[in-house]
Amino acid sequence: MRCYPTSFIVLTALGTVCLIPGLLSVSGLGAMLHPVLDDPMAGLAFIVSAIALFGSGAFPLVITKLKADEEN
Repeated sequence: MRCYPTSFIVLTALGTVCLIPGLLSVSGLGAMLHPVLDDPMAGLAFIVSAIALFGSGAFPLVITKLKADEEN
């Protein structure tokens, strides 16, 4: 069984939470969630934040993989 770092799981979950309203806003459905999300640029900000969170979550995963390869 593969064990993922906690920081990877948390940051990936937060990235997913940011991505959902971002995609809704860019597609024109953001006003259903909040009036501010009616602007597509707000959706773009959410998508960029989601990408940054996914990238930040990848670092602990890569470090754990490299550490495991070094031990073998």
